[in-house]
Amino acid sequence: MHSTTEGRLHVVAAVVSDTKGRILLAKRPADLHQGGLWEFPGGKREPGEEVTRTLMRELREELGITAGQFRPLIGIEYDYPDRKVFLDVWRVSAFSGEARGLEGQEIRWVEPGTLKTFAFPAANRPIISAALLPASYLITPEPGEPGQWRSFLERLDASLGGDIRLVQLRAKGLAPEEHAALAPHVLERCHSKGCKVLLNGEPELALTLGYDGVHLGSGRLADTGARPLPEDSLVAASCHNLAELSMASALGCDFAVLGPVCTTASHPGTPAMGWESFQQLVSRCDIPVYALGGMSRSDYTQAWQHGAQGIAAIRALWQGRENE
Repeated sequence: MHSTTEGRLHVVAAVVSDTKGRILLAKRPADLHQGGLWEFPGGKREPGEEVTRTLMRELREELGITAGQFRPLIGIEYDYPDRKVFLDVWRVSAFSGEARGLEGQEIRWVEPGTLKTFAFPAANRPIISAALLPASYLITPEPGEPGQWRSFLERLDASLGGDIRLVQLRAKGLAPEEHAALAPHVLERCHSKGCKVLLNGEPELALTLGYDGVHLGSGRLADTGARPLPEDSLVAASCHNLAELSMASALGCDFAVLGPVCTTASHPGTPAMGWESFQQLVSRCDIPVYALGGMSRSDYTQAWQHGAQGIAAIRALWQGRENE
């Protein structure tokens, strides 16, 4: 679960979505701190109150709804000039009742793709990123030589859909002209299934070939001095420690992957950090983080409880690989 730092105002907030996939926003009254800006509904946790009780109470008092299905999403520490806050954010995917602004606040159901057009308090940027990201991040194996691409693309096709809406293409062994030949086939398959694709490689190549963003390896992350792509593209990074997470955050990455959390078959000699160390590192980071290394589909709840956006994996998410 999320942890807090003493001396901070503990605010519990909810990213509430309806059956159409829309997300609920509320407008802060003009006379309050950060007044006039949009926010995800919620409120202050009372001393000694269970976080889930705060979540239920605030949604009932502010909106007249009862949360039926919810889980941790992200925890953010933020320092405003006049106060320090800890935003304890939960994703509410099912509720009963009809949402109304019971405290006179304006509320609005919005499409996820429009979230970045609303004016939010500064602390909400990583919450928006977390709200837009799925719980699964599929990392492909290397596609191999061009003669192997047909099999690779068939496996990619079989892996897409369902909960897979974000893909990292690992193709470090390809020459630029081979990248150019493979990209249209990967992009067509992914985009037709509503999946975004990040290239693990050079940012300029990702932009030129039409990918939705870039994934920076830890070496490329260390050598990158500024966000390499515009805001309408995704930028992610591979991290193994707090220093790299801090670099990813300072660079303006939209998210990171952190690991290995558990021992992996592909890297049996690499020490695993374990879930407790993962949580400690994530609690000091202000961007969404996926758990990487030895993950399976049974690890989602464990990951969420330790502060992760979800899981990143090849074996568990690439069709047919988990049981090989």
